[in-house]
Amino acid sequence: MNALKKTLAFATAIVVIALSACGGGSSSGTGNSQGGNSIGWNATPDWTPSGSNGSGNSNNSGNPALPATGGNTVPIYVDSTMGAPNQPYVSIKVCAPGTPNQSQCVTVNNMLVDTGSTGVRIAARAIPTLAPLLLSQVGAVDDKTGAAPIAQCAPFVSGYLWGSIKRADVTIGSKTASNIPIQVYSDGAFPTPDDCIKQNATNLDDPSTPGMNGIIGIDNFTRDSADALTTAVTGLYYYCPLGTPCVSTRMLAGKEVMNPVAAFATDNNGTVIRLPAVPAGGQASVTGQLVFGVSTQQNNVLPASATVLAIDKYGSFTTQYHGQAFTLSAIDSGTNGYVFPDDTIPNSGNGSWYIPTSTLNLTATMESANGTGTPFQMPFSIANAYSLVATGYSAFSNLGAYLTSHEQLNMFLWGLPFFYGRDVYTVIGTAKVGKQTGPFVAF
Repeated sequence: MNALKKTLAFATAIVVIALSACGGGSSSGTGNSQGGNSIGWNATPDWTPSGSNGSGNSNNSGNPALPATGGNTVPIYVDSTMGAPNQPYVSIKVCAPGTPNQSQCVTVNNMLVDTGSTGVRIAARAIPTLAPLLLSQVGAVDDKTGAAPIAQCAPFVSGYLWGSIKRADVTIGSKTASNIPIQVYSDGAFPTPDDCIKQNATNLDDPSTPGMNGIIGIDNFTRDSADALTTAVTGLYYYCPLGTPCVSTRMLAGKEVMNPVAAFATDNNGTVIRLPAVPAGGQASVTGQLVFGVSTQQNNVLPASATVLAIDKYGSFTTQYHGQAFTLSAIDSGTNGYVFPDDTIPNSGNGSWYIPTSTLNLTATMESANGTGTPFQMPFSIANAYSLVATGYSAFSNLGAYLTSHEQLNMFLWGLPFFYGRDVYTVIGTAKVGKQTGPFVAF
């Protein structure tokens, strides 16, 4: 998924494309900038890989010195559970903050793993008994009383998620993010503001459709909007006085929805997603790994030979394709296909799946946002989506979809197909990994 990092436009969070229509994705604008989300730690490992100079070591299954599992890993699954192809998910445990009482904890399955957005967002229907026990976040900058609950209209390219900001302990595998702000969407606590609907059009939550129960946003930023620290961004954060409409507001950084990885005690400078390669015709299901930390343990070393792409404060880099520079590009596990505009490829209508008569072998060039490093030519394939989905499989490396709106025409989203068969690293904030300083993505 791709969340709007800019007002009215770019935020990395959700592009999920259904069989019959195009779904959400990244957009562009100015309200959800994350340039102020600085962490400043140094991810220097407390060990030196055998034969390494300490700057990194290639991590592959053929190297017995690098264990495949550990306390910083959780399984990640791609199958039919989520109701659409190419949707990676994990399970999490959510508890009322600081509670020793397990009755105030709920395991939530089917949480979309999303390198295109920031923070934990859970559908209220997935935690019906727990949601009332979670502490409401209060204290928006423009709330003179300091007591009104805070809510968010979380913007994605395809629409929005509206709901309360709560505080919770979130555990993923053996790692816990304690007392962090999360969004509980579709909780019915407050009417959706008109400018939220006008700004973003479509409510992305469909309670009648089984599948996704929420999003784990693990992108390159600690908080989900730096712009909201100084501006009451239209259609983003609100405080909600009792009995009156919610009011757009500025926010304090510590009260915005937070990347859970950045709140871990260790292995908190980024993530690695590892998924096996899948055949051209797809695969019924895939099991991979979500690994916490980058170059903090033996199983998450950034290879010295890795391609590193620096991103800008909106989480984007540049893709060159067919003579056009797509400056709003992202590597996004929450987007279930390669999503980009190409009028020469047949599509299923209304800006949806690409359906070429035969598989197309294409190439695009990926470039850092700041011009550093060497541009990387990346081959990829686009097959007929209808033929692929007709197999009943869920994991495909060659699904693609068309972008339509004028705002999206400058976007190139490298969705989950990009992840198959490689390790993809996402480094948070200004974390330092070897000689590289974040934020960046690498593979």
